[in-house]
Amino acid sequence: MIYSQDKNYFWSLNLFEMKKNISLFICMFFLGQYYVTNAQTLQKDKQYNVTCVGFYNVENLFDTLNTNGDKDFEFSPRGKNNWNTENYWAKMDNLSKVISEMGTEYTPDGMAILGVSEVENRSVLEDLVKNDLLEKHNYKIVHYDSPDHRGIDVALLYQPKYFEVLSSKTFTVTFPDSPDYNTRDQLLVTGILNGEKVHVIVVHWPSRSGGQKRSEPRRLTAAAVGKSITDSLLTADPSAKIFYMGDLNDDPTNNSLTKVMNAKASIKKVKEGSFYNPMVDLYKKGIGSLAWRDSWNIFDQIIMSPSLVDTGLDDWSYFKVKVFNKPYMRQTEGNYKGYPKRSFSNGWANGFSDHFPVYVVLVKEK
Repeated sequence: MIYSQDKNYFWSLNLFEMKKNISLFICMFFLGQYYVTNAQTLQKDKQYNVTCVGFYNVENLFDTLNTNGDKDFEFSPRGKNNWNTENYWAKMDNLSKVISEMGTEYTPDGMAILGVSEVENRSVLEDLVKNDLLEKHNYKIVHYDSPDHRGIDVALLYQPKYFEVLSSKTFTVTFPDSPDYNTRDQLLVTGILNGEKVHVIVVHWPSRSGGQKRSEPRRLTAAAVGKSITDSLLTADPSAKIFYMGDLNDDPTNNSLTKVMNAKASIKKVKEGSFYNPMVDLYKKGIGSLAWRDSWNIFDQIIMSPSLVDTGLDDWSYFKVKVFNKPYMRQTEGNYKGYPKRSFSNGWANGFSDHFPVYVVLVKEK
C-alpha cells in the first residue's frame, strides 16, 4: 500500500486487491512511470507515506495601498494595473484554487511545504492563507522583508500538521560591481518534515532584464550565495536534506545551475557536494513553467541534496517532479494560447500567474 502524508487516507497498490479502489489505476500508472524514470523502485507488498514540497511564483502579489512610492504605485487603484479591492480578492481566489489543488493527485492535503515569490509583504500572505479554499489546511508563514528594488520578497508557507519550523534566517545578495542594485534575500528555513530534519531555501534570482548574457553575472552571484549556504549546511551535516527552490530566471542547463550549484541531471551522478536537478529531463522534453517568444523555459526549479535522492526508502526520498499546469491555468486563445494565464497584461487580466508552479513528490517506507 502507499499512504498519503495523512495516515487517514490511503491507496491500495496490492495487485490482488483490485476490487473497488478507483484510485488504484492512477497509482499503478504512477508507479509505472516511476520504474522508467527513477533509480529506486517501490515494492508492491510494502507501505509508503507520501508528501509534497513545491514552489510558486505568484506574480506580483501586492496589496492595493501605495505605501512604497514608485515601487508599488502601479499596484494601486490609480496605477496602470487598475489594482483595486475587487481585483485583489479575485487574484486571491485564483491563486488559492491553484494551491489547493497542487499535489492532490498524490496526497489529499496537497503541499506540506510551499515556497512562494513575488509577494509584497506578510499581509498579502495572511489574506491568501485565510481564503476559503486554503483555510482548512491552516497554512503558516515564514516571511522577511527584503531590500529588493521592486519591493517584492520570497516566503514559505507550510502546514504545521506536517512541518515544524525550528529556525529561519535570510541571506542578502550583494553585487560589488553594482552596489546600488538590490535583489531578493535568500530565505533558509530549517524544520522537521514528518519526523525528519530538512532545510528549505527559497530564492528568486535576478531577472534577465537587459538580456540573458548581460544579466547572467548577477545570477551567477546569486547562485554563489546559494552554494555557500548549502555548503555550510553540508559541512555541518554531510547527510543534510536540503531543498533549494525558487524562480532562478535561468534554465537547468545554464552555468548558474550546472557549474556554480553543481546540479546534476542524473541521480547516478549525484555525489557529495552536488545536487540533483529533476527539471533537466522536463526541460529537454520541452516542458516549461513559463513561456517567452514562442519558447518554453523552466526557471522555477527545485534541486535536492544527495540524501534526498539515494536509493533507500526508509527516509524521505525523491519520487517524482511535476509542473502543475491544469487547462484552466492556460491562455485559451490569441497569440499566447497555451501560455500561463497571467494576472496582468496591460492591466488586470483576471489570471493566475505568468508562471506555472512546480513540486516534487517524496516517499518513505512505513
